Parts: sequence; C-alpha cells; structure tokens
Amino acid sequence: MSLEINKPAPDFKLFDSEKKEVALSDHKGKNVLLLFFPLAFTGTCTKELCGVRDNIAMYNGLNAIVLGISIDSLFVLGKYKEEQKLNFDLLSDFNKTVSMAYGCLYADFIFGMKGVSKRSAFVIDKSGLVQYAEILEKATDLPNFDAIKMCLEKLN
Repeated sequence: MSLEINKPAPDFKLFDSEKKEVALSDHKGKNVLLLFFPLAFTGTCTKELCGVRDNIAMYNGLNAIVLGISIDSLFVLGKYKEEQKLNFDLLSDFNKTVSMAYGCLYADFIFGMKGVSKRSAFVIDKSGLVQYAEILEKATDLPNFDAIKMCLEKLN
C-alpha cells in the first residue's frame, strides 16, 4: 500500500523508549516528520538520526515534531537514544503494524531477517494529511532532507 499526498495519514499508537504510548493524533496542529529506519545501532541509521539530532532546532523552527520508528524493541531504542543523545522520540513498531500501514516493510532483509522497516520519510501536516512520502528500497540510502525541509517550509 502506498500513501497518497493530501490524503489522511494512518493514525497509530506505539510505545516510545520511555514506555509512554504515543499516537500520531497526539500531534494534531503540528507538522510531523516520521522517519522509519531499519535497525538501531547500524551505520546508516546512526548517520541519519544523528544528522536529525544535530538539526533539531531547524525542525522545531518549522513547527515540526520528529518521530523515529523502527521494529526494534522499546528497550533497544532506549539504549540507542541514550548512547546517541537523540533529542526526539523513538517509537517501537515491534509488531510491524505501522510499517505495514505506511507501506514500508521489507519482506526479506539482510541475514535472513523478515519484516524490517524500510528507510522512509513522511511529512504529515497539521491536519493529519500526508504532504511528503519517500520510501527507499536500498537501506544504505538516506532520505532527501532538502526536499523534506522545503516541504515543511511550505507548510508554515
């Protein structure tokens, strides 16, 4: 399933690394950048998320909340967030329902793993509509953060 621009984003509830339940609908009235990533503690994921960490002031200035989502457990994500000093929520999609709803789940991944989130980026506007969608097939590629920034700027 692929999400369409200007259509409602699937709502969800997932637990963050602090063991709190977070819903997309909790952030109505703000723009949301959803970043799906394959696995914590891997090179490309760390590069991507640390880059977002280092630019969080820009996202805050664009009235955007950043949420990172992976199939890792909330305990793994807690350790990862702590070690990398990430300044945004990481959500555990351990049961893979949200990755599936957003159409960004590998059937087969490396080392025989099944059902790992594809690196993807979605911008959801203040009313809950999808304004940007990028699903990468190659796990070593990064989202187009310039395009994401331009999308967020247009929403303000």
